[in-house]
Amino acid sequence: MGAVSCAAICAIGAMLLALSLAARAGGAPEGAIVPVDRALCDDMKRHNVIRAGLPVGCDRLSLVKFSYLGFDGRVHADGEIMVMDAAAESMLRIFRRLREMGFPIAKARLINHYDGNDDASIADNNTSAFNGRNVAGTNTLSLHAYGLAIDINPVQNPYVQRVGSRLTFSPPAGAAYAKRPNARSSEGVRRGLAEAVIDVFADEGFTIWGGDWKTAIDYQHFQVSRSLAQQLAQLSPADAKAVFAQHVERHRAALHRSPPDAGSK
Repeated sequence: MGAVSCAAICAIGAMLLALSLAARAGGAPEGAIVPVDRALCDDMKRHNVIRAGLPVGCDRLSLVKFSYLGFDGRVHADGEIMVMDAAAESMLRIFRRLREMGFPIAKARLINHYDGNDDASIADNNTSAFNGRNVAGTNTLSLHAYGLAIDINPVQNPYVQRVGSRLTFSPPAGAAYAKRPNARSSEGVRRGLAEAVIDVFADEGFTIWGGDWKTAIDYQHFQVSRSLAQQLAQLSPADAKAVFAQHVERHRAALHRSPPDAGSK
């Protein structure tokens, strides 16, 4: 009887924990996708995250809520990231997969908390996506302004640029991660290095990784192509979602296609 009671109590405790995590993550253990309401849109405007003239407005954005494994080894249910509506389901699956594989994330707060200041966000090692800003130092809109780019663990995955004979790191704390041995291994997963999750992002349509860039390396950055982003922004929400799903499926088919027979021509 004692053993049965213990098992029952343990089961109830596990259920209550799951329900608690569910409530904090937005209603489901796996997370949730939430439309941007008026209050949140107004908050984005007050904090310089969105403005008139951007390719997408609040009506084309979705708030993705999720739980994640922190560097402290605990599961946190307060993850939030803002993306274009067409990519929201893919983004939720990405974070689900990162949690399942034990990939740690320092934090994931909306960039509202930083008044739209990208430097402040990355210095705080914050994982984020939508921000209605230009590419730093240019007049060109960033893919973040479409909600189709994400920066993950910026300290572990810094932006690296050569200035003269030396390298500069943004954020500066990222200099500790200049050497990236075994980044694709389990060590890379434990340390939160982007190299370990390239395939996870690519499998959900975010096929461009800043770590492959030559003039400046942006290890934290994943995005879609600019042409796809522009196309999706011009479509209705339903059509954009369908086109993005087709993009994901095409890439998966190419990624997982079996090599041809050696004897075929």
